[in-house]
Amino acid sequence: MSRPPHPRVAAVARALSEAGAGGEVRVLPEEVRTAAAAAAALDVPVGAIVNSLVFLADGSPVLILTSGAHRVDAGRVAALLGVASLEPAPAAEVRLHTGQPPGGVAPLGHPAPLGTLVDVELARYDRVWAAAGHPAAVFPTDYEELLRLTAGTPAEVGDGPVDAAPTTPARPEVAAL
Repeated sequence: MSRPPHPRVAAVARALSEAGAGGEVRVLPEEVRTAAAAAAALDVPVGAIVNSLVFLADGSPVLILTSGAHRVDAGRVAALLGVASLEPAPAAEVRLHTGQPPGGVAPLGHPAPLGTLVDVELARYDRVWAAAGHPAAVFPTDYEELLRLTAGTPAEVGDGPVDAAPTTPARPEVAAL
């Protein structure tokens, strides 16, 4: 008999199903709290891992979905958003705004919608993997579906990628939130 899924994972799986997402939640044998660990567990390039990062833009939460091979440039994103400051949210704020723990934040399934920027670098991959509400749960998706699921805005959130394994050469239009 298998254990029932963690409540947060079950909630994300429901949200994915209700949104008509193509991928199913996969529970890994152990927690993966970094993009490198997730990439190793899934045997994919680190750039194909979606980091779900919560920042405070002048005190208001914003979700930035970035490639695991990409670093968020806070100054660039602050300018894009037209805010004076952009700071990583403390763990308590991440839980408050997402209902999920750092290292397991899914792009959807939050208590209230969050303004979301989606790193254009993720479009380089045919399939990307995002957390599903817990550090040991992930789901596959693609860039267009990620934009749809989150009502996100494509954005250049940092400088060039850390790895060079593109599978999709096209880069989407970039817009402000």
